[in-house]
Amino acid sequence: MPQLVLAVHGSADPEAADTIARLAALITGLGGIQPLIGHLDVQRPSLADVLAHLSGDGRGRGLEQGLDLGPDEAPYANPYPDPYAAPYAGPERAGRGAVVVPLLLGDGYHRHIDLPATVAAARADGLECALTAGLSGEVAVAFSLYERLRAAERRAGGKADAIVLASAGSGRPGGTDGAVRAARQLRQLLGGERGPVPVRAAYCSSTGPDAPAVPEMIERLRVSGHRRIALATHLLAPGRFTRALAGTDGAWAVSAPLADHPRLAHLVLRRYTAGRLALTPGLAA
Repeated sequence: MPQLVLAVHGSADPEAADTIARLAALITGLGGIQPLIGHLDVQRPSLADVLAHLSGDGRGRGLEQGLDLGPDEAPYANPYPDPYAAPYAGPERAGRGAVVVPLLLGDGYHRHIDLPATVAAARADGLECALTAGLSGEVAVAFSLYERLRAAERRAGGKADAIVLASAGSGRPGGTDGAVRAARQLRQLLGGERGPVPVRAAYCSSTGPDAPAVPEMIERLRVSGHRRIALATHLLAPGRFTRALAGTDGAWAVSAPLADHPRLAHLVLRRYTAGRLALTPGLAA
């Protein structure tokens, strides 16, 4: 079986690494696949290092990251029956090749420029490597947002009367399409439960008049008469953006980031299945 590699942005915040490690543990518990983690920025090992290690050219660095489950990390009990989980019963040992799953909610520079270039370089070195779609716009992300938002509302003691979907932002054309789609999906989920609720996409790093900053969007909603304005955190892991959101004036509730939600672990396994089939077409017969 090919090795599952999670391509993550990377962060200087230790909590981010802890969150990604929890996701890796969920994936192992659900699917019996132990992923490697390659970073696109800030942290080691880089994605290029991980793929170089798998290609056997000896250039891999920092792979002593150790994703082995400890004694207190029992396999995750799946609360979401999922037909895609069935093929993964029992541990599997990775074999030749790699499936790279981008843990990216957006469609910016990393997804379309440097990540494909890194995979292309690994292929040129002889590694059979599939690059899957990222997480942008996926229904699993919307359900994860919804469930994290509901948890934040319970902590705050009520229900929000308006939602700001807080995403990282991107300067690349189309880079925020995933956030816009997630806001629309979240609005549909909330509307089925409590009637029309405004859900507006806004950005931690604003890129222009059509990409409002989070504080600006909160102020717009307050002017419209909303007072219980919740932030639905459309980010994967803790870091400077989540710290900024936690301290945002006018935010009545702030949901947790998404990476260690079980639904995302399932989504990664589905991506892995698609990539594995791409590498081994005979499996689809």
